[in-house]
Amino acid sequence: MNLQQLQEKLILAARKNPPSDHVPFAFEKRIMANLARPVANALEMWSGALWRAAAACVVAMVLLGGWSYQTMSSDNVELSQELKETVYAALGEHSALAIGEDVW
Repeated sequence: MNLQQLQEKLILAARKNPPSDHVPFAFEKRIMANLARPVANALEMWSGALWRAAAACVVAMVLLGGWSYQTMSSDNVELSQELKETVYAALGEHSALAIGEDVW
């Protein structure tokens, strides 16, 4: 849209309708100032939002990494052993592990 052409149309329409007492003081100046402002670029808005989101993700990663490091168990049990114990915990005492057989 051509801003110059739009401005001319608005000025023409304003001249046809003289201001009444219902129009606030300097209303047309505020409207013209808003028309003169540059329109925000969608790509700029997206990139700014994505950079802010990336910063928030980095902060969350650092906080969760620190929390994970703090809560590490002091015993030297491997993750695979802990996972195996957790998975087989639901099988109870009658599991193949209690007998000594391999389930796989």
